[in-house]
Amino acid sequence: MPGQPAFLCDAMLGGLARWLRAAGYSAWFDVHAADGELVRRALEQGRWLLTSDSGILERYAVSEGLVGCVFVPRGLSVLRQLAHVIAALKLPLRDCRCMDCDGELVETPLAEVVQHVPAKVKDVCTLFFRCRGCRKVYWRGTHWQSIRGRLRRAVELAAALADAGERPPS
Repeated sequence: MPGQPAFLCDAMLGGLARWLRAAGYSAWFDVHAADGELVRRALEQGRWLLTSDSGILERYAVSEGLVGCVFVPRGLSVLRQLAHVIAALKLPLRDCRCMDCDGELVETPLAEVVQHVPAKVKDVCTLFFRCRGCRKVYWRGTHWQSIRGRLRRAVELAAALADAGERPPS
């Protein structure tokens, strides 16, 4: 699957979808999507399918390799799910996407978003972003630092998996 990978997550992996977005990858998630719809969308959109449902692995498009698929074992924390996918596909961290809607974040001058930024943030932050999709405003404050710290931890866990020879097949 050439280019920057994008993902479809099954009903069990909604939290993983949000963290893939934080890591800079487009990740679609709908808790109501049936297995067949997920496989069809992955095939049509050229997205990787991420699943904790072994039944999906038996679908023709998946079993024949027409759809890229990574099986994410059940019972993993969201951080370990993310590390599992990072290790399987050797993903680097990229610029964050909107964790809510998956939209692209675009650097935006404070003057254009000032009404959406708390007063104390205006005094300490100079870099602001707006989501092209839902228009939510982001800035790189302490919450951002916490998110980046968790992403770095996922990368470290992925490296440990690879070093231990536990990198899952993609």
